[in-house]
Amino acid sequence: MKSIIVKVIIIILYIIVIVCVFFLISTKFTFPGGFKTLIVRSGSMEPAIKLGSLVLIKQEQQYRVGDVITYVISNGKESVTHRITEVKSENGKNSYITKGDANKGTDSGQVSESEIIGKVNYHLKYIGYLLEFIKTLPGLIILIIIPAIIIIIGEINNIRKEIRRKREAKVA
Repeated sequence: MKSIIVKVIIIILYIIVIVCVFFLISTKFTFPGGFKTLIVRSGSMEPAIKLGSLVLIKQEQQYRVGDVITYVISNGKESVTHRITEVKSENGKNSYITKGDANKGTDSGQVSESEIIGKVNYHLKYIGYLLEFIKTLPGLIILIIIPAIIIIIGEINNIRKEIRRKREAKVA
């Protein structure tokens, strides 16, 4: 019975490490098909998208009123996730007026198509908090290093048992 419990715990630890590493890596890269994940760092889209959510975005050919998009702001380092309230077309190019659901007014300025990272296709509530925690030293230790050490120790014990079993088989 104890052996089964230990195996279940190790499997759970494997899953925790794999999921944490996957989500952590997912915020740095674009997936095949153009999908990207980002963390929502403000409550401007609440209640639709909660602060600390992980959003899955994908660049589209066309955006419409009502779409929730993520775009870069003027400094190019920060992004904003807001809803399109109006589409303006000028000289064959579209620009967008956006607004956070929780905000009273629309955003100042228009968003050009070149500034849009993508449309929000899905969001996972509060996962962003976990990812931000993993990026800290205590988070890395608690959610990655400790489970990894437990898994490694478990595998070392499995190897020792197997070696012992093979030695006993040779003697017999």
